[in-house]
Amino acid sequence: MQYILQNPGTVLKLTLEHIQISLISVAVSIVIGVVIGIILTRIKILQGPVLGLAGVLYTIPSLALFAMLIPFFGLGLKPTVFALILYSQLAIIRNTVSGIETIDPSIIEVAEGMGMTGWQKLFLVELPLGLPVIMAGVRMVTVMAIGVATIASYISAGGLGDLIFLGMQTVDLNVIFAGALPLIILALGADRILVLLQRKLERWREDLPSTGLVKEG
Repeated sequence: MQYILQNPGTVLKLTLEHIQISLISVAVSIVIGVVIGIILTRIKILQGPVLGLAGVLYTIPSLALFAMLIPFFGLGLKPTVFALILYSQLAIIRNTVSGIETIDPSIIEVAEGMGMTGWQKLFLVELPLGLPVIMAGVRMVTVMAIGVATIASYISAGGLGDLIFLGMQTVDLNVIFAGALPLIILALGADRILVLLQRKLERWREDLPSTGLVKEG
């Protein structure tokens, strides 16, 4: 704790930068991934190619992907956010597809029999029932983004990676710990917040006016 106590301003600044990188990346990733996942449940022939491409992108080493994006976005925040968005798509798309497609078909038939439109069926039945699986993907992506964003220090994106790499260069465990401790707290805190959010959304799901379809699911 020595470095943190001696340099609280620096640690706080880098922590806020790390939160900014992670928050922007995850928020944009959720929107893109959920929309693509919904589309894939409607156009099933695209599932193989899209999930395959997302899987290929996920296997690219993070540092290599950051380097590949530099010619297009330069250094800093933009290539970092873009890379994290690409990494996040596999989990969010796959979980969105799984969450919707594992719903009992009889519930979908009842919703259609009640005269629900496609949008009503999506927002009142499919997304609420698929919520636990989708949120599992969001939680995984959030923790991943917090961790991978550390490597973005190599392309001048800022964040807590600056402290970790500085500590490695100077062989100073105090500096490494000053970067690692906030990272651990951020990852655990973000996961806990998402768990609480998921519980709140599930309570909201139970109150949806879908004549018992959601509760039954």
